[in-house]
Amino acid sequence: MSKQTQKGGDHSTNIQTEQMVVHVGIDEKRAREVFQEMNLQLRQEYTQEALEVANARVSEFENSLMPKMEKVDGALEAFADPSFQLLLVNAQKTAASTERPADYDLLSELLIHRFQKGDSRIARAGIGVAVDIVDKVSDDALLGLTVAHALNSFLPGSGEACQGLDVLNNLFGKIFYGQLPSGQEWLDHLDVLNAVRLNSFGSLKKVQQYYPEVLPGYIDAGIKKDSEDYAKAIEILDANNLPRGLLVEHSFNADFLRIPIPKRAQIESIALQQQVLQGGTVTVVPVRLSEDQQQALSSIYDLYSQDNGIKQDNVNSFMAEWDKRPNLKTLREWWDNIPTTLIITSAGKVLAHSNAQRCDNSLPPMD
Repeated sequence: MSKQTQKGGDHSTNIQTEQMVVHVGIDEKRAREVFQEMNLQLRQEYTQEALEVANARVSEFENSLMPKMEKVDGALEAFADPSFQLLLVNAQKTAASTERPADYDLLSELLIHRFQKGDSRIARAGIGVAVDIVDKVSDDALLGLTVAHALNSFLPGSGEACQGLDVLNNLFGKIFYGQLPSGQEWLDHLDVLNAVRLNSFGSLKKVQQYYPEVLPGYIDAGIKKDSEDYAKAIEILDANNLPRGLLVEHSFNADFLRIPIPKRAQIESIALQQQVLQGGTVTVVPVRLSEDQQQALSSIYDLYSQDNGIKQDNVNSFMAEWDKRPNLKTLREWWDNIPTTLIITSAGKVLAHSNAQRCDNSLPPMD
């Protein structure tokens, strides 16, 4: 180093260096550079004849991944994580190996999920396996896996039964992007890939049994109008400053009233509308129920009729409404004919969830 001279005033700090590089996070440009640096490792594995095709496919994957990573706050920082870089290399290998364009979006969703769940080793293990099998899973098996996962994972939040069914019908309309698989072959294929585990003993719950169990708020009988229990419910509402409008007419029986929730556990998510004055303007804001008010609604739920005949009539009406919706009718016919029980593995879940998000980007991230 040539001789240098520095002078500084009182309380100053002097630094001498030939070259100083200051790194301030990872931006989109640097993330793309990391992507290409990882891809250099792969280029040595291909012959000259295969290299052009591999590069084109990896480029498609890059163009799918980067805009999605940019939209997620802090996600580009993952490109500085060694474990993420190793997963990225594996994702590039898979992208280079697949001719299915949808796989590039699917791999992108898996890497987004890896960033979001990076602290969980269990999640990371499942994502790693999922990345490895993207190019191996068949079209119909991936679709079947995604639909099975959606059935077990996504439920409507609407308290009104017909609206809730509309939500489900729209969701499966987006997920049904191909012909649903039938028979045993697609199930065996997923089992070989460790995306599901099959059990020949027992059978899956039919749609008519499963959905009333997971959406009991739509099916439970409720409180008969002008009955003694109705008077008790009104008294409870009034005593806890709750509007009487929280009891609505049952969708499937006009003689009964119910709390508009898909299941009892969602009482705590009910919010009341309250008017407040802000800056001279009256606005309506949601206000969560107090614990006492939640308990009050729970005690009203206890007043529901336990007449099994009425409940079964509601189930029949629910399924009649179900079959009016073409996507739900298709789902029922397909699900009820799956020949064996299946348990979706952690790798299968993350693969299916990422594929579902590829079909509908409004779906929430996986828990």
